[in-house]
Amino acid sequence: MTQTPDAKLPDAQLASARAAYDALKARNLKLNMQRGQPSDADFDLSNPMLDILGENDFMAGNTDIRNYPGGVQGLPEIRELFGAYLDVPASQVIVWNNASLELQAFALTTALLHGLRGSPQPWVRLGSKPKMIVTVPGYDRHFLLLETLGYELVSVGMQDDGPDLDAVEKLAADALVKGMLFVPTYSNPSGESISEDKARQLANLKAAAPDFTIFADDAYRVHHLFEDDRDVPVNLIKLCAEAGNPDRAIVFASTSKITFGGGGLGFFASSPETTAYLAKFLGVQSIGPNKVEQFRHVKFLRQYPGGLAGLMNDHAKLLAPKFQAVYDALEEALGTSGEYATWKTPKGGYFVSLDTTLPVADRVVELAEAAGVSLTPAGATSPGGKDPHNTNIRLSPSRPPLEEVREAMRAVAVCIRLASEEYRQ
Repeated sequence: MTQTPDAKLPDAQLASARAAYDALKARNLKLNMQRGQPSDADFDLSNPMLDILGENDFMAGNTDIRNYPGGVQGLPEIRELFGAYLDVPASQVIVWNNASLELQAFALTTALLHGLRGSPQPWVRLGSKPKMIVTVPGYDRHFLLLETLGYELVSVGMQDDGPDLDAVEKLAADALVKGMLFVPTYSNPSGESISEDKARQLANLKAAAPDFTIFADDAYRVHHLFEDDRDVPVNLIKLCAEAGNPDRAIVFASTSKITFGGGGLGFFASSPETTAYLAKFLGVQSIGPNKVEQFRHVKFLRQYPGGLAGLMNDHAKLLAPKFQAVYDALEEALGTSGEYATWKTPKGGYFVSLDTTLPVADRVVELAEAAGVSLTPAGATSPGGKDPHNTNIRLSPSRPPLEEVREAMRAVAVCIRLASEEYRQ
């Protein structure tokens, strides 16, 4: 076959990709797209919360927030606020400290040591490791938490409308499969939200384990990027109650990416009975949560223009341009044919999930690191840190300034092209 004059030979494509990469390295960049942290500009929105309490402002109703009494479930005012957030009665909410991951660990550990409401026995007495369903690509901290506690992970894929429920149903036929831990709204990292139909199907799921439990980490429930184009979060607690499985769902969330990552509030909700059951064990290990922080959040979120929704709209104004910068840089450098990579364009959340067309994700991360761009390790979105396809990379555009996001993504595109051309040779 005769080569046309303008067509590049494969070795020429590789040489071109290497030249572009060498030029990238010569720039001595130092950029970080690794972790999904808020930016300083996001934190600045909540800075007024730091001094919102005056010297004599320490009474929340009849509760002195400086003292021990107040209840293990949290201040009534904050439970009311986050009950509205999760669309459940305040009586079914427990508001705790800082991280929802801590509350997930608490619930999963309680299940191991004592079982959950309706459990025939503690999960450590099953005779084999309890199994937990996780979605892939998924959240590395979920995997680490479950593995550290001794759970065996079984994975299902994500689809445009949420987890692959055909796969979930097959796995749930095993009595050792005790539940599922996943992100229902704007999944980490691929951004899908579970549909109402799938959520109802999950609520009605026939599971071999009588205490099959949905641990829903609804971390991004209000983290929409666009005011006029957003996913509608489902109410798993309500759907499970309607299905006759009221104790099936425990829904977790936090303000870590709403106010301060290091000084926010974690909270969860379930049926009235499960909430009371878990509150009993919380009350043994602690007299109560940080009521000062809770009261601070109540006052701040009440006085913010537009309330919580107003604050989230202001976050979106900061985040949406960064997500668009990711899409623009990738499309400009790699096109949309899928020759080198494909990527998700979520309506909310904190991440962009990218898949290389060839199995070169680890090489892309290696090349990027050498060029001064830190990315989440390849494989982090799979249990055990091992992506069997070696294609998925989680991109985190939230923390760096906008121009750094642009620069980092241009660099990532150069690395994807070089890794792909190397593989083809």
